[in-house]
Amino acid sequence: MTTATSSDSSSAQAGAPDTTSGPTLLQRAIVRPEIGALLGALLVFVFFSVITDRFLSPLGIANWLDDSSTLGIMAVAVALLMIGGEFDLSAGVMTASTSLVTALLAVHAGWNVWFALLASLVFALAVGAFNGWVVMRTGLPSFIVTLGTFLALQGLNLGVTRLVTDTVQVAGIRGAAGYASAGAVFASTIDLGSTRIQASVVWWILLTVLGSILLLRTRFGNWTFAVGGSLPSARAVGVPAVRTKILLFMGTGLAGWVVGSCSILRFGSVQANQGVGLELQFIIAAVVGGCLLTGGFGSVIGAALGALIFGMARQGIVFARWNDDWFMLFLGVLLLAAVLVNNAFSKRAERIRR
Repeated sequence: MTTATSSDSSSAQAGAPDTTSGPTLLQRAIVRPEIGALLGALLVFVFFSVITDRFLSPLGIANWLDDSSTLGIMAVAVALLMIGGEFDLSAGVMTASTSLVTALLAVHAGWNVWFALLASLVFALAVGAFNGWVVMRTGLPSFIVTLGTFLALQGLNLGVTRLVTDTVQVAGIRGAAGYASAGAVFASTIDLGSTRIQASVVWWILLTVLGSILLLRTRFGNWTFAVGGSLPSARAVGVPAVRTKILLFMGTGLAGWVVGSCSILRFGSVQANQGVGLELQFIIAAVVGGCLLTGGFGSVIGAALGALIFGMARQGIVFARWNDDWFMLFLGVLLLAAVLVNNAFSKRAERIRR
């Protein structure tokens, strides 16, 4: 009798529902860092689609994608850096610095545009590596280190440009050797029906895909989450923290170079003070996309969606013929809402993982 009862009990337990199974598909979707940005993007899209017919016109779509693209390229790199627990306040001015290096070498030094682009890429990566090295070597907050870099680059941009050109602008790159082929890569357009898509939009999509793969499918992505979540713990389990953070800072330099290259080759000129102030928009786009200010949590795709929200809202306000001042109100409300939502999602994600 005892044996039969034990057997029956075991069978009953085997047929009972498993209450210790992992999180459901809905739970996993809800705690994704980018879910808030996705819902926000859909809301903004529907809102301006209803408010103004110009929003969904071929020209309207091209405009808000173009507006989103350069912000999105930088937001992807800034998101990776923020997930790694750091900030880069020099990201905005870096877009101008790389444009100026390219333009000065191509126009005033007579270099082929491709060699000038290569030199500006080396410059961008070197500045990023310097920022990362100083942060890790000294232990100073990246906010302070990159603020110093921001001021130094801003002064360097203005000083060198005035010294060489007697103005604060460099122009004339369209006449330099190699411009045609370089422009085809960084400043061409793609015709999709009656819509013309800028090359920067293609770069944005490409870097978003590559950044997402890097973060979610590689060892480096695991290292990024680890150093952002807890640097001492990451070091304790053998994560190369110094190398990881330096590479993340170099990533923002690379993104700044892409944006700067698209800008100088598309418009043919660059102002020495270009890009100043945009670094906060990059950070806001990343936060809207799900990144925490404390690091260790976030999404590359979410940052791209955050940039898309910016572009749609900025152009939607123009299409609706509202005062541009409303955009700043939108930014403030969006940032506060994103921080609250991200904190709630990160806490829920921790509970589900347990």
